[in-house]
Amino acid sequence: MLRLPILYSFRRCPYAMRARLAIAAAGVSCVLREVVLRDKPAALLAASPKGTVPVLVDIDGRVIEESLDIMLWALKKKDPLGWMPAAPVERAQHAAWITDCERDFKPHLDRYKYASRFTDVDAAAHRDRAGFFLARLDRQLSTHNALFGEHRMWADIAILPFVRQFALTDIDWFASQPWPHLQRWLDDFLAWPLLEMAMTKFEAWDRVGAGVVFPDACAYQEPWHDQ
Repeated sequence: MLRLPILYSFRRCPYAMRARLAIAAAGVSCVLREVVLRDKPAALLAASPKGTVPVLVDIDGRVIEESLDIMLWALKKKDPLGWMPAAPVERAQHAAWITDCERDFKPHLDRYKYASRFTDVDAAAHRDRAGFFLARLDRQLSTHNALFGEHRMWADIAILPFVRQFALTDIDWFASQPWPHLQRWLDDFLAWPLLEMAMTKFEAWDRVGAGVVFPDACAYQEPWHDQ
């Protein structure tokens, strides 16, 4: 276990979620340390003073502090499900959607879900502004099961955890919106066995043991993959 990379994570964090999904899909084992964000361990802060998750410490000591970089780290090692587009132009298209999510959607999601953390914030207004990006997603999903075809790829995995967080803030309101393709995309994600694997509940790291090995099985296989 000491020769495995260390991943500091928090189960419900969308950034950590997408990192775990990529690691689980690749079947690249690491030592997972579940963090209590209100009581961050000194080892996490020593590795990454910014104190956010996910953070991956590779076996050579290299620290990877951003979730997208952790996804790329895992998928460069193994990409059995073909999540990363081969062509540069296709990778750029995926990256553009991810950038739009973080620029045009995530700030409104935060002010909708965590309005009490901000001053003079109208949560409903930010919910509606976030809806512009969700409507774009719905249109993009109108002809395929995923953003760029029939199977989930990099952009889908990077964006879906944030859509999940938004929807669960008020699931009845979300279900009432005219976004059938988006709702189907999210429902498929919520029923996905890989998500169940990535959302396994672990006890908070006790700061004494190494952590738990994640994932605890071989790389996930989609039902369609060998057909």
